[in-house]
Amino acid sequence: MLEETLLADLIVELPNAVRLQRLVQTLREHFNCGAVGLLRLDGDSLRPLAAVGLVQEALGRRFVIAQHPRLAAIMASRAPTWFEPDSRLPDPYDGLLADHVGEPLPVHDCMGVSLYVEGRLWGALTLDTLLAGTFDSSARRDLQRYSLMIEAAVRITRLEQENRGLRLARSDIQSAALPAEEGEILGQSQALRQLLSELDVVADSELPVLLLGETGVGKELFARRLHRLSRRSNKPLVQVNCAALPESLAESELFGHVKGAFSGATTDRPGRFDAANGGTLLLDEVGELPLSVQAKLLRTLQNGEIQRLGADKPLHVDVRIIAATNRHLPDSIREGHFRADLYHRLSVYPVAIAPLRERGEDVLILAGHFLELNRTRLGLRSIRLSPAAERALLSYAWPGNVRELEHVISRAALKLLSRGVSRTQILTLEPALLDLDNTVRLPGPVDAQVLAAVPRPLREAIEDCQRQSIQQALELTEQNWASAARLLELDPSNLHKLARRLRLK
Repeated sequence: MLEETLLADLIVELPNAVRLQRLVQTLREHFNCGAVGLLRLDGDSLRPLAAVGLVQEALGRRFVIAQHPRLAAIMASRAPTWFEPDSRLPDPYDGLLADHVGEPLPVHDCMGVSLYVEGRLWGALTLDTLLAGTFDSSARRDLQRYSLMIEAAVRITRLEQENRGLRLARSDIQSAALPAEEGEILGQSQALRQLLSELDVVADSELPVLLLGETGVGKELFARRLHRLSRRSNKPLVQVNCAALPESLAESELFGHVKGAFSGATTDRPGRFDAANGGTLLLDEVGELPLSVQAKLLRTLQNGEIQRLGADKPLHVDVRIIAATNRHLPDSIREGHFRADLYHRLSVYPVAIAPLRERGEDVLILAGHFLELNRTRLGLRSIRLSPAAERALLSYAWPGNVRELEHVISRAALKLLSRGVSRTQILTLEPALLDLDNTVRLPGPVDAQVLAAVPRPLREAIEDCQRQSIQQALELTEQNWASAARLLELDPSNLHKLARRLRLK
């Protein structure tokens, strides 16, 4: 029966995610176990691609093989590996089984097998159950026999990915070599899938791209993906935080200067455009650029030339521009802070990045990623969310988006440890530890009369949230602005500028 089902799925055209999910579901039913996970090797880690019987946030975890002895044993053998129910080796899924949330698993069966594609180690399949004796010698022989068909399903999935575009396949290989916290975009929501599909198409063009999104949505990660998928992927990606550029030095920083251009210019100095020549220049927070520099940037976009400060002749550069902003630039144009002609040059292809509150259960996948990072950093056996904490995360509006979620998880883990709990226990985060503002929640049904009575401009609401975040950071750092900037992941000069605009200074 299992063979027929696996063969049927191999010859039918299915979306990759559906094929892999059907695979783990079929294996769970055949082996009558609690959980099955299909994990792909990414550098020194294993990342779940499909799972059944595990909590949703497990899909966001990245298991460093060296830190998980059971996974290391599975990956070291071509034959199925079985762990006795009383094995003292820690289980990477402790507390993550969906039907036994947060409970220790002192007696359970676990087995797994490494998977190879075209002779190369690809990943692993793991099976878990709470019933000791489930994975007897007959079950292990079954897993050995079916591993070739499992590898065939993985191979077909890979070939279908390559058939959709060699450039995307190349990007996947490059992404696999990057640590998750540096280069991976996590999530399975429809909003994210549509966004990534759009970026895959526009990446191959030479068009300027304007990334639009609230603070903390990860605009830099999406810009890096655009660069990796482009024809310029083997050339530099140079990032400039425009908000951190002092107005007096912004022109020199971008375009460079020659010796004697101003007091202190003792040598020629190339700028960021020179550094990005042949590659991509990311202008982060482009809405903060001084007007005088905007004019020079416009000329560069029009004719592909830069003129260093103090130089007589222009220089040709070949640079693709990706700009990013959390501002509504048409408002800045009306207020006289941004040039309309530059806006039209930069926004040849605008891309709106969905806020976290519109990405559904991606919140839990991202939370799982941050939980695993904190488990590693803090030396914990296991740390996870309670069902109530999951509901709290899903109902919160996340004005600070992914960055705020990371801080919430890290802060909660530290709070829990400060209470003297043992690092060898399965630790569970409850809603109170998350310390979410109950007044900032996803919009639900609201009485029309109440809504009409209390209209509130969106900008006002955002500014109130920014004020609150800055004030909290200052309180936590005893009014130290530099430390508050680090906590908020802002450049100090940008924080001071924002504080003045919000009348906090």
